[in-house]
Amino acid sequence: MAGPTGRGGSLGAALNDLLRARVTPRHRLSSYNAKHWHAQLSQLTATHRGHQALEDAGLHVTTKTLVNWLSDAEYNVRRSYLDIIHTAYENVAIVPADPIPDHIKRGQYEISGVVKTGDDVRTRGTVDANPLRIDGSRGNWDQIEELWLAGELTDDEFEDHFIDDVIVEDIGEGTDGWEFPGAAYSVELR
Repeated sequence: MAGPTGRGGSLGAALNDLLRARVTPRHRLSSYNAKHWHAQLSQLTATHRGHQALEDAGLHVTTKTLVNWLSDAEYNVRRSYLDIIHTAYENVAIVPADPIPDHIKRGQYEISGVVKTGDDVRTRGTVDANPLRIDGSRGNWDQIEELWLAGELTDDEFEDHFIDDVIVEDIGEGTDGWEFPGAAYSVELR
């Protein structure tokens, strides 16, 4: 039975496609796009989460001061307060990524596409050749998850860490390291 599949122009792109289809990545809320400090402050003070973000960013002013600021968009606010408002706004606008679930870290992966180790170059996952099978449970997912949670898991980073921390941990270095020089990959999770 076929499991979820990711596709992309590189192994890293296919892995990211698979992961993003199963887990919510770190992302910016589209509703948080105000540029002016007054609009940002108005949006922040409308929710408990926004108030908490202002407090966490270091804004400690009286309610009267806050009301004065909100009642006049041209109010002369100190630069340090503007920076705090902007920081709080940026922080509340980011939704953290869900952790990578265990079923993904323990999954069995079937990689289709061009696989190279040393002088051995093969197209895997065709009628004539089985896909490259990798046991994700043998891998070390710490670096991948750290980059994922920080919103910094690029296709290239994912590919590099998947090779070093998952493939090598499962089946070894190969003849002369692992490369995925093709232009199209699919990764199926079983």
